[in-house]
Amino acid sequence: MSLKFLIVDDSQTMRRIVANSLKNLGYEDFVEASDGKDALLKLASNEGLNFVITDWNMPVLSGLELIKAIRSDEKMCKIPVLMVTTRGVKDDIIEALKAKVNNYVVKPFTPAILREKIDQILASYGGSN
Repeated sequence: MSLKFLIVDDSQTMRRIVANSLKNLGYEDFVEASDGKDALLKLASNEGLNFVITDWNMPVLSGLELIKAIRSDEKMCKIPVLMVTTRGVKDDIIEALKAKVNNYVVKPFTPAILREKIDQILASYGGSN
């Protein structure tokens, strides 16, 4: 399966870090969004986006709200979502899991951790979406 990532973070630096990590892992196909609202517009208009990596704390529409919006839309509900955030407390992780995030990475992270989380998600999807 060829992956096309949507990287969602209000920090351009963080988007670049995620993008560079993906490149290091051999993934070259990605689009960036600066907040959840921008992400939803890109998901709606950009065919082929099939993996979302999102921050939690963003203006306009948070990562948690974005996940809920994706999960409630029948066209997008199957897209895997990996949350990358500074919010590492158990209650936050439980809240994200209730919103049906597929996996969770606490910043700062290494490309190896990112690869591990992506691989875990892909394995749970049986290699396809």
